[in-house]
Amino acid sequence: MEESIKEGLIRAGVNVEELNNRIMGNETLIFHFLKQFLKDENYTTLVSSMDCDDVEGAFHAAHTLKGVCGNLSLQSLSKEVCPLVEDLRNGDIEAAREKMPEFKKVYTQLIEDLEHLLP
Repeated sequence: MEESIKEGLIRAGVNVEELNNRIMGNETLIFHFLKQFLKDENYTTLVSSMDCDDVEGAFHAAHTLKGVCGNLSLQSLSKEVCPLVEDLRNGDIEAAREKMPEFKKVYTQLIEDLEHLLP
């Protein structure tokens, strides 16, 4: 992996070493999975579910995002989504709403970074 891409991913909150180990150093797969993340619909589902007071739908989307973040070592986003998952698991949509602005900010920045960095 080019050093500039690696450094950019690290700045974006990706634990590149962990991801590299998880995907056994296959750079093609790393880029493939990160590009697939850019197409993932769970963020949109989470936001629309929150807007509609759909706690179950929001929980499902947030929980899925949490898993994706773990699998792709997206530590910056994982840090934000984990508390959302717990609030929604407990049915506390208001607490989750309070966390959404920071979550959206981190998500948006990660997406912008990945779009810029990935070959």
